[in-house]
Amino acid sequence: MVTASQVKELREKTGAGMMDCKKVLTETDGDMEKAAELLRERGITKAAKKSSRVAAEGLVEAYLSDDKKVGAIIEVNAETDFVGKNEEFRKFVKDVVKQVALNNPKDVEDLLAQKSIEEPELTVKEVLTNKIATIGENLTIRRFARFETEGMIEKYIHGEGKIAVLVDMENASEELAKDICMQIAAARPEFLARENVPAERVEKEMEILKAQAMNEGKPEAIAEKMVQGRVGKFYGEICLLDQEFVKNPDIKVSQLLKEKDAKINRFARFETGEGIEKKEENFAEEVAKQLQ
Repeated sequence: MVTASQVKELREKTGAGMMDCKKVLTETDGDMEKAAELLRERGITKAAKKSSRVAAEGLVEAYLSDDKKVGAIIEVNAETDFVGKNEEFRKFVKDVVKQVALNNPKDVEDLLAQKSIEEPELTVKEVLTNKIATIGENLTIRRFARFETEGMIEKYIHGEGKIAVLVDMENASEELAKDICMQIAAARPEFLARENVPAERVEKEMEILKAQAMNEGKPEAIAEKMVQGRVGKFYGEICLLDQEFVKNPDIKVSQLLKEKDAKINRFARFETGEGIEKKEENFAEEVAKQLQ
């Protein structure tokens, strides 16, 4: 029987994950040297060393079922934008987003534990580990979203995988759904409607707007009225329904939907690396690290 201390020792020796260490120790009846060798053969030790490096590039991808009732969107990160052009990496991202759509995992951890639909003898985590070893960079499945609807789902990919959009609509034509996807990609809304914006976010914005008006020398009563006018612009930037329609700025998205008698239920917009703090490395130091 494999003990916790054996797993700990192998982890410290190889840098591999706890479950990987436990698995190879079980397979080798607790033989530390054979277990370490098995990890090296599978590229897991190599992958573990790379996992400490920041992965802020990569790809976003989307998948749609043929009937457009199920859709998924995913972000998989790598260390350099060069990997985003790697065909093996691109296929892996497409396979994983399809897996999300078909198998409906609860979260990234659940997804990693699932058997791969493309390589059923391996888990998604094991396939990922193999890709890290063969491609030579740290790769991370960062996030995903999955929609299932009675209406219609549409997707849009921009810039060879830099921005991906998924939208769930009712009573929409394919053309309208595509237009809404492109609107979301270009205008970067954070929320669907005003009621979706957290109250504290609105309060903070109104405080800032009031302070700006007061700094302009306006009396408080006038400043309050100015805030009400300016907060509309704030909503117009962050709420999809309040935005000007990019193909016709004379109308808002909400007006367009009313004209078409259509409805947006929800959307997801992923941009590669957004919110990840990129680590600046000294090139000489990076080479030295590779030689360790």
